[in-house]
Amino acid sequence: MKDMNNLTSTSWEDHIVYAGDHQKSIKEAPNPEEHREHIEPWLSALLQAEHLNLLVGSGLTIALAHAAKTFPVDMGPMHFRIKCARAVQELVEESAKRIGRGKPNIEDQVRVVLDLIAGLQVIAKGATRASCQDAFFNEAKKILPIWEAKLDKMLISLLKGVLATERGIYNTLIDVKDVERANQVNRLLGGLLLPFASRTGTRDRLHIFTTNYDRLIEYGCDMLGLRVIDRFVGNLAPMFQSSRLKIDLHYNPPGIRGEPRYLEGVVYYTKLHGSVDWRYQRGLSGAMEVHRCALPFGAANDHPEVPKKASDTVLIYPNPAKDIETLEYPYAELFRDFAAAVCRPNAVIATYGYGFGDDHVNRVLADMLTIPSTHLVIMSWDTAGGRIERFCKYIGRDEQITLLVGSHFGDLQTLIKYYLPKPAIDRTTWHMMDLLKRRARPHNLADEDNLESQEYQD
Repeated sequence: MKDMNNLTSTSWEDHIVYAGDHQKSIKEAPNPEEHREHIEPWLSALLQAEHLNLLVGSGLTIALAHAAKTFPVDMGPMHFRIKCARAVQELVEESAKRIGRGKPNIEDQVRVVLDLIAGLQVIAKGATRASCQDAFFNEAKKILPIWEAKLDKMLISLLKGVLATERGIYNTLIDVKDVERANQVNRLLGGLLLPFASRTGTRDRLHIFTTNYDRLIEYGCDMLGLRVIDRFVGNLAPMFQSSRLKIDLHYNPPGIRGEPRYLEGVVYYTKLHGSVDWRYQRGLSGAMEVHRCALPFGAANDHPEVPKKASDTVLIYPNPAKDIETLEYPYAELFRDFAAAVCRPNAVIATYGYGFGDDHVNRVLADMLTIPSTHLVIMSWDTAGGRIERFCKYIGRDEQITLLVGSHFGDLQTLIKYYLPKPAIDRTTWHMMDLLKRRARPHNLADEDNLESQEYQD
């Protein structure tokens, strides 16, 4: 074990903790009791910041999928047996190596395929010209629709992979034969959200951001009884609102006149890259609107609300044009909310499972850290192929960054058990959670639920 002088000079070992004055870079497995006394009070103070934000990435979905013993969405590239496939694969590998990713994934493949399609479109336009290269032009025209169809297949396959992961977790949650596994998934999701969401009505609302397409956060909020404000209004077909008008929830305490108070257990929620249940729909005025469709949590791939084409979805798929797409509707409004929430004095944002692979997100975080009173907490299973390390060294503001990195600190169960502070509304909320679970299940699980509640109290 060796002390870290600062983030920019340390050697990044398997486990890294940088929380206030407690700074260690550790090769062997850490002793949680040694670090808990330093980390938990530090995080407790940070979570009481004036403005608190939580950014969740794919690491949360992966953690819950493993707990449910199902497969997370496969981000590996697809294999094609068509013209140019071998050349495309070589370029995909070069692209992954260029950005510091060891093994290429579907994002690298989409990037190269989009470049190929753009080139073929240019060449195909010359197919009608009379020249000695007509055969060349016509060949491009013939190949173009094949690769366009393959790209659409790639994106729809990714979408169905997200739904399959969702469905696998959902099937675990309703499996009456393995209650303990279902309770474990609930404990992990609730144990992460509650310490952040348990803020009194006198403090600024927690704002949750996610780059994920799935609805695990929504499920967690429903399970905990949290009310979500997410820019959508309406009951039959909730519609995305562009207005920044903030509508919050209040209540009138008994015996008090004219003094409404903020309702506790309310969070703001923003899905930066869209969602599997968002759809474009042309409104009465002719303008395109974004609606949330009635796609059930855990839906099968043949559900009528599952889109047939990638263009039917409201998603920012992995591709090199992410930055450009964030300037379009509705993503411009979503990222405006992101920047407005984190780029202000006394703001704290904690990340879990976010691999710092999106430049448009990283720029907002970098801008936030130019404000001296802001703070960034990074909780991650690993360094995401070195991207977290490179981001920290690029920023160079060690005193504004807290690190809990590695398979020990980033393990969701360990993080909840030893390091995250107990929520301020712990007893009340978990009792409510017990009631919800008993109501949702077809048989009496009172004994298991009581054991679960006791575990949180301990």
